[in-house]
Amino acid sequence: MFANFFKNLQRKRNLLRLKDEKFKFLFDEHVSEEYIVFDTETTGLNPKVDEILSIGAVKIKDNKILTSQTFEVYVKNSKEISTKSIEIHGIRPCDLKNAKDATLAIEDFLNFIGSRDLVGYYLEFDVAMVNKYLTKMLGIKLPNKMIEVSELYYDEQTCAIPQGNIDLRFDTILKKYDIPNMGVHNAVNDAVMTAMIFLKLKIK
Repeated sequence: MFANFFKNLQRKRNLLRLKDEKFKFLFDEHVSEEYIVFDTETTGLNPKVDEILSIGAVKIKDNKILTSQTFEVYVKNSKEISTKSIEIHGIRPCDLKNAKDATLAIEDFLNFIGSRDLVGYYLEFDVAMVNKYLTKMLGIKLPNKMIEVSELYYDEQTCAIPQGNIDLRFDTILKKYDIPNMGVHNAVNDAVMTAMIFLKLKIK
């Protein structure tokens, strides 16, 4: 009960910081069976200094992945992209020639997600990256409910293997549920694969 009270208080304080009323819809009550699974590709792993290069997302409705309703945006950056990060996500400076300004990219993302619950794999990092821009733009942090698939997987495996050493690597979870690895590592593909994991765990 106290935890819920604290969350509601945080939510109200967050809403009071909102600088632009047109984004108040983010705080609407969301009750339908819809989720947004999303992923980011970035210049590095430190939200304080690194930047978003792309955001990919897909919608889930009624336990179905709506691949016709994916979201993808490339974001202009000010930092040089290291060779090491290019090896991971494959995004080169030439791929960002037509990238959107960060403010417009984040606004598009907000309009796509609405007040739906957000799902991801190590979602805390992706949310922190978005919040880095959002706090400057609108004075708030994402108010959406967050669902972490690695936690769901851990809880499910703990029931099956009490006190076991549980491997939370993404590829391991894919193999566990016979989910095909889509190969090309980008934000949209990662979001779709994460969505498949989520549904496997959700409908068990």
